[in-house]
Amino acid sequence: MYSLPLPPNPHAMAVLALAVFALFLFTRKNLPLETASFIILISLALGFELIPFKFNGETLHADIFFHGFGHEALVAVCALMIAGQGVVRTGALEPVGRGLASLWKISPATSLLLTLLVAAFISAFINNVPVVVLLLPILISVSIRTKIKSSTVLMPMGFATMLGGTCTTIGTSTNLLVVSVAADMGINRMEMFDFLIPAAISGGIGILYLWLIVPRIMPERKLTLADASPRIFSAHLAIREESSIIGKTLAEAIKKVGGGMKVKGIRRRKDNLIMPLPSVILKVGDQLIIRDTPERLKEIEALLEGALYQDEVLDNPVDADHPLKAEDQQIAEIAVIQGSHLRGKTFSEIRFADRYGTIILAIHRAGKRLQKGLDSISDIRLQSGDILLVQGPREQISKLKQEKDLLVLDATMDLPYTQKAPLALLIMLAIIFTAAFGWLPIATSASCGALLMIIFGCLSWNDATKALSTQVIMIVVSSLALGSALLKTGGADYLAQLFLSLSGDASPTFMLSGLMLLMAILTNAVSNNATAVMGTPIAISIATQMGQPAEPFVLAVLFGANMSFATPMAYKTNLLVMNAGEYTFNDFLRIGIPLVLILWGTLSWLLPTLYGF
Repeated sequence: MYSLPLPPNPHAMAVLALAVFALFLFTRKNLPLETASFIILISLALGFELIPFKFNGETLHADIFFHGFGHEALVAVCALMIAGQGVVRTGALEPVGRGLASLWKISPATSLLLTLLVAAFISAFINNVPVVVLLLPILISVSIRTKIKSSTVLMPMGFATMLGGTCTTIGTSTNLLVVSVAADMGINRMEMFDFLIPAAISGGIGILYLWLIVPRIMPERKLTLADASPRIFSAHLAIREESSIIGKTLAEAIKKVGGGMKVKGIRRRKDNLIMPLPSVILKVGDQLIIRDTPERLKEIEALLEGALYQDEVLDNPVDADHPLKAEDQQIAEIAVIQGSHLRGKTFSEIRFADRYGTIILAIHRAGKRLQKGLDSISDIRLQSGDILLVQGPREQISKLKQEKDLLVLDATMDLPYTQKAPLALLIMLAIIFTAAFGWLPIATSASCGALLMIIFGCLSWNDATKALSTQVIMIVVSSLALGSALLKTGGADYLAQLFLSLSGDASPTFMLSGLMLLMAILTNAVSNNATAVMGTPIAISIATQMGQPAEPFVLAVLFGANMSFATPMAYKTNLLVMNAGEYTFNDFLRIGIPLVLILWGTLSWLLPTLYGF
């Protein structure tokens, strides 16, 4: 029977209080996570500098709390973010997405299972955010075309990527942090696939739940942009000086494109609207206001040698800095999602071309024709569900996939570009294999891979720096600093003793299960990385005081901190899925809590069994 432990030293109490304050800060919606992390980091450094503390005969100084910036876990996380960006930037994952999309036409149920498995597998080696960004528009598109409720496929896909991320040491930044902190404390370093068996078994059960149960209990959430009919866009086609139809009649222009061109009006100069009579003679600068599918609009543009975009050509010529001058042109359909701050604004107000580096070719509004179809498209006020046909450099289209206000629905009509996807995949595989076989530490192999991505042109330095997340860096550094303070002041040992005393004579299995459940609860309220780093030293202290091997308790923290399923704010991909699928907070509670309980129950049995409790 354990008795209540005596209070620790004042420094430990102060650190524990700061840890509670950190958990409070991390839940503030109006305070950026990186700001909260910086507050905690500076508080630790300033506090220990003003009021010194001795550990093993040495005084702790502020600089020890900044060591996280050079910690191998952070180096590995940053290098993997850059390498993953190289894979995404080259489009290496897009063939996977296209392949999955084609299978949905054959068997939606089987395709859902395959999508969940593929998403989980890829996320075991690559950050799951780009995987979710890739699959969201594909699944929305197939759900519209196959009449499947999109709410039954989007959230399961997002959760499947999180399940896959728990399978390897590089699957999530949380895994890397737990493994590195445990190694710093003297625990044998876990290699790439050391916890694959429990992760794969529990993840497999979780995927079965997502595949068989979730579609039956998830209420339908009809998307604003869900319009199954072929999308017809309103567009303006400007007649350029080199066009061969100058001086010809509108009837001749329609005949030139094979007939069927729906001309709703002709704008001549800025404010002069002409009725589209067959006998109208076309002049330089005329804008034909037409409605058609994306493919047909681009075909008409080429045949009539016009310019298909919303601004008046004479006032906004395509110069060297114009998005349409880039060689790697791509057109894509993008939707204005529910909750977007672009709603109610015009393209002129947004300065769309300057902001996103793309040109609006046309606009489609589901179920209705635009009231201002004959006006300049730049004056139309956007609504949720509006679908925009845009054209611009491939790089800018890729960046649109990261926008919270827009969702890229299709991006298949590309002009030729240098394809380095196989090279990017080869480099990523080299990172995985060198780390898996122990030839190089993951921080070294990932850094080498990131450098190779840059040297061989898979991404630029600008792309590499944009791949880094300030939020991730700051939460990792502050969490490492807080974990170090808990360990060195004795705060972690005190929490472990308190946990044991409150549990009485409970078995190791019960203790492990309780610790994992506590981590699962915390990770859905605060940062998963903070939960993992603070929980790891506590887990090791519990195992040491109970005379049990530390590895299963460390894994209890790792798996618990990855159970970020019950709330939308628990993980970034949850927010992406919530915005795209228009889910409610209660939807995450309804689907996420059972998944947490399934994984918790499965792992509470698996870990003690595998480690011989």
